[in-house]
Amino acid sequence: MSASVTWRGDRLPAYTLFGAILAAAGLPIYIYAPPFYAETYGVSLTGIAAVLFWLRLFDAVQDPALGWLSERLGNSRSLAVTIGSAILAVSMIGLFAVEPPFWPLAWFALTITGLFSAFSFLNINFYAQGVNKSERISGGHIRLAGWREAGALIGVCIAAVAPTLLMGQVEQPFAVFAFGFAVVVAFAVLAMAPEWSARIEAEATPISAILKDWLARRLLILALINATPLAVSSTMFIFYVESRLEAPGWEGPLLVLFFLAGACAAPFWSKAAGRFGFKPVLLSAMVTAIIAFAFTLLLGPGDQMWFAIVCVFSGATIGADLVLMPALFSKRMATISPNGGQGFGLWSLTSKFTLAFAAIVLLPLLEASGFEAGSATQPPEALELLTILYALVPCALKLGAIAILARTDLKEV
Repeated sequence: MSASVTWRGDRLPAYTLFGAILAAAGLPIYIYAPPFYAETYGVSLTGIAAVLFWLRLFDAVQDPALGWLSERLGNSRSLAVTIGSAILAVSMIGLFAVEPPFWPLAWFALTITGLFSAFSFLNINFYAQGVNKSERISGGHIRLAGWREAGALIGVCIAAVAPTLLMGQVEQPFAVFAFGFAVVVAFAVLAMAPEWSARIEAEATPISAILKDWLARRLLILALINATPLAVSSTMFIFYVESRLEAPGWEGPLLVLFFLAGACAAPFWSKAAGRFGFKPVLLSAMVTAIIAFAFTLLLGPGDQMWFAIVCVFSGATIGADLVLMPALFSKRMATISPNGGQGFGLWSLTSKFTLAFAAIVLLPLLEASGFEAGSATQPPEALELLTILYALVPCALKLGAIAILARTDLKEV
């Protein structure tokens, strides 16, 4: 069989596109939504943090339930994914393109709950389908992860820079972004449609069985600690660039540089893991991230070019996290829970909890220090705290992740 026929038969580009729309609906929303609602509708950062806190409590029940549902969809999976995708698109439009018809904080809560509930459901099914898919293609989990997470990084890049590029070009940049997102969702659903018809034949695995597996449990804890620095830095990113670097207008280019570095580095990390193993490659990425974040502590107003270099190196390390961590967990799920739904329900909950931590803990702290979103001047103590939250907290968390990974034997994966 020729390479071109294999490429079409595997349908991996469909996974790239679907991964892109899911990623675009995830992290960038945490980056843009709080400043957007704070500056446009005067919603307090503490109020936004409270909404995200209660949403994460809801996720603690919802995500495992969605994993349970995913394992029992059978022939209805394609229809369920289509409905979930429609909810995702409509919620994005409601969040950014519709002026709140009632109390803005309540509207924010309603639309973001719809957005992230649909995101969770689609993400769980997408990764569970990936476990099944990886068993049927050459290259297995690492090859599939390369295509899927490359799409995720591309989606993050586009979603991170699009609103900024649209500013000054159109009257309502976030509305244009939301409607454009909905159009791409429709194409992604059509591209993935044949994949959902490939049923996952494995029986459902109780969530208790997954949690009893020491390696699955360790990987979930590692994912939680290792991904939190990205959640922290992403939540603080716009505030840091606007107020600490005093470089408004640089947010979009720097964000896309950060995620583009991750996208470009992803194939390197994938090949390196295949040659040297997951553990040493992940450890090297973590150490590089600490060095990059530590350098950020030295920066101040006008240092956006130095910060661009930080974005390249720290962004490159994200490529390792986004490609290798899901591949590790997928390989373990293929052994203990081939259906994958319950396992990726836990994975989804873990991933979103990191973003919740950043919003729940850090936003109120920042506001209590006197920081005011959108203000041209900030108190010195607020800027000092902003720097600590953006740079020092991620360093400490990465050190914790290194300690966990160093003590984890990955031979059973």
